[in-house]
Amino acid sequence: MMTNPTGRLTQGQFSFLPDLTDAEISLQIQYGLDRGHAWSVEYTDDPHPRNTYWEMFGMPMFDLKDAAGVLAEVNECRKAFPRHYIRLMAFDSTRGIESIAMSFIVNRPDPEPGLALERQEVGGRTMRYTTRADAAGKPEAERS
Repeated sequence: MMTNPTGRLTQGQFSFLPDLTDAEISLQIQYGLDRGHAWSVEYTDDPHPRNTYWEMFGMPMFDLKDAAGVLAEVNECRKAFPRHYIRLMAFDSTRGIESIAMSFIVNRPDPEPGLALERQEVGGRTMRYTTRADAAGKPEAERS
């Protein structure tokens, strides 16, 4: 059974929906700000599902209270890394620790590199599966 027929990266909220417009992104940012969350912009060219540590673009915006400021940072990241995945992360510090309350992708490369599934047959009838990003086989400057 194929659960992701589009082949799109599905990390974070809204990942099975069509790409959000800037107006829709702004509404989600404001939703987080209204709850006291701080936003951070991150990017990567290696979208493997276990690659949870993406590169941070700028500093987390702890004192920002306007969605337009966060969206401006997203647009700067889009200009700097147009062929990378870019996501927004909202941090909730109400429990005394920084935990992620929201996370969603705001930029995707065109075309998306996708993931490859490799199967190994090992002892007996055991199968091992490994996923790797198609882009991971290329040098960092040549990934798309």
